Amino acid sequence: MDERVYVRLKARIRAKKPDELLLKDISQLIADEPVLERIGSIPIKEAMTDGQGSPIVVDSMKIVELILATWPEADIQVVGPIQTIIWHEIQKQPMKPLLFSMVWFLLFVGSALAIMNFHEDVSMSGVHKKLYKVITGTEVEHPLWLQIPYSFGLGLGMILFFNHLFKKRINDEPSPLEMEMFNYQDNIDRYVALNHKNPMEQEKNND
Repeated sequence: MDERVYVRLKARIRAKKPDELLLKDISQLIADEPVLERIGSIPIKEAMTDGQGSPIVVDSMKIVELILATWPEADIQVVGPIQTIIWHEIQKQPMKPLLFSMVWFLLFVGSALAIMNFHEDVSMSGVHKKLYKVITGTEVEHPLWLQIPYSFGLGLGMILFFNHLFKKRINDEPSPLEMEMFNYQDNIDRYVALNHKNPMEQEKNND
């Protein structure tokens, strides 16, 4: 009697040792308990068609072959993504204090120059002077009671915009930077998935 198995591959995972991954690590499985335990413990090393580089693309057709080799009577239903992209977890090296100081200095100077050039282009100083004159009726060269709160408000606005204060998140909404990083990672995954060799074509080329 056929045993129906539903397989939903995860679109992307990170693993320190991809060779040790099992089918249950890269997918969600639905089946009867005895079948689930047997299929979930299948090593997926043979399904890694792209070698040991990073990333590794695992195709659903290879997963089906592995399941059938272990359980020939299985009625396999693949839903969701048809590929899993495995990224290696590479241990990050601690940044050296000198390098950190240089990067921080460059970012600080670059940001400051960008803000100052923007304010110079839009004549923000002149706007403050005119606004001060409209409010008070007097004209001054440096309307500090407008410029100082504006400077603090600019910094506060950047914190609210990026939704982070150092490592602390202000609310649960993703920041624009996080959305851009998500889209960037999603585009990389799609590129890798579209440009990797099809398992069937790769086997023909090897023959």
